[in-house]
Amino acid sequence: MSNPVFPDKSTTLLLPGPAGALELAVDLPDPEATGQPVVAVICHPLPTEGGTMHNKVVTMLARSLRELGVTTVRFNFRGTGRSEGSFDAGPGEVEDLRAVVAWVREQRPVDLLWLAGFSFGAWVSISAADALEPHVLISIAPPVGHEGRDFSDIRTPGMPWLVVMGDADEVVDSHAVYAWVEGLDRDVELVKMPETSHFFHRKLIDLRGAVKNGVRGWLPNA
Repeated sequence: MSNPVFPDKSTTLLLPGPAGALELAVDLPDPEATGQPVVAVICHPLPTEGGTMHNKVVTMLARSLRELGVTTVRFNFRGTGRSEGSFDAGPGEVEDLRAVVAWVREQRPVDLLWLAGFSFGAWVSISAADALEPHVLISIAPPVGHEGRDFSDIRTPGMPWLVVMGDADEVVDSHAVYAWVEGLDRDVELVKMPETSHFFHRKLIDLRGAVKNGVRGWLPNA
């Protein structure tokens, strides 16, 4: 399988990956938005808990960015949806992300790369940030300490970074996330959303506002 051409309209496609084909959803910016030379690659939550690129938090995150003029690329990790291979509990999924980013940079070399992720997808994108050096990093409910996820030795370069966390998260300890952010030796834009669960039930519109307000100043065509 050869690399596909970056589409000129919103569509799904298959990309060669390290464990077989990866299923991607490419969505172009809203026509009413000022176009941005930015492609955001978005990682989904834990596949073993039903996470896919169609997760409602992932799709709302993508929608929020498209409303700002950003092109978005969602993809299914190995073993999820039409993506081949099997779940690898982290290392393989980081390699999947690296393959998607390599394709985006090959196809859109002038555009800026943004990385984003929700829950397990936040861990994957944060883990890969040091090597991939995105221009912006967006982390929704990063699973600090959840199922043994260790964030203590993760290094991130100094790009702008937005972290959004629900105060009433029933999956991830919000206080552990806040302590981790406060302990970082760099600035992070942290948004604490009150009365908000892990999956942002009844809070998706608030999430949309938090993302748009948080990253608006980082757009090249602000």
